[in-house]
Amino acid sequence: MAANSAISPSILIDQTSGSSSPSNRGSQPTKRARSSSLVTVEQVGESPYDILDQSAYVNPNAEWVNSKGAWIIHPILILAGKLCLDIIPGMTQQASWTVVTLGYLAISYLMFHWATGIPFHSEMHAGAYDDLTFWEQIDGGEQYTPAKKFLICTPIVLFLLSTHYTHYNPWVFAVNFSALIFSLFPKLPILHGRRVRVLPPGDASGFATPAQASGAVTPRQNSFYKGR
Repeated sequence: MAANSAISPSILIDQTSGSSSPSNRGSQPTKRARSSSLVTVEQVGESPYDILDQSAYVNPNAEWVNSKGAWIIHPILILAGKLCLDIIPGMTQQASWTVVTLGYLAISYLMFHWATGIPFHSEMHAGAYDDLTFWEQIDGGEQYTPAKKFLICTPIVLFLLSTHYTHYNPWVFAVNFSALIFSLFPKLPILHGRRVRVLPPGDASGFATPAQASGAVTPRQNSFYKGR
C-alpha cells in the first residue's frame, strides 16, 4: 500500500501535466496550411443554377458569331490593317506583317479569352455568364463547331501568310509563333471553364470567408424556394 501511495502522486502529476484543458486548447492560435502548389486550376460556370440560367434565354452576346457577315469581317479587318500600315513611309513588309499578326492575335485574345460576362441584358441570365469568357459562351460551350473552327483557322492562316511574306525570318517566326500558341492555347477543350491561377491569393486570417455575410435571400434562392 505504501508503494502504491508513493507512485500514485507521480502518475497524477504526469497525467495532469500531459493533458490540456479545452480552454487551453482553444487559446492556441491555429495555423493555416500552406498550399502545396503555386499554380491552381479553378472550375467556373458549372453549377446547376448557372446551367439552368444559361438555358433560360438566348445569349445575345454570342449569337452574332453565327450571323451573316460575321466571318467575313475578320479578313476585311486584317486587310484594312495591312493597307493602313503599308501607307506609312518607311514601313517594311516584315514589320507590317508582324504588326498585323501580333495585333490580330492580341485583339482576339482580349476579346475571346480575357473579357468575361456579357455587356448587356445580364439580368436576364441572373449573372450565369459572369465567370465565362466570350469563347466559352459561343454555341453554348460546344466544342469544334463551325464558328469555333473558323476562329481557330483564321490566326493559323494569318501566321502562315506572315511567315511566308517575311521570308521565313527566324526571329519574326519565333515572335509570331509564340503569340500564336499563346492565342490558341485557351481554345483547347480541356481548358473550357477552367482558370489557371498563379500564386492564388490566400486569406491571411486563416478563417474561411462566409459566402453571404448577411441573412438576406438572393433572388435566385427566393425563386428556388417558391418553386419547391
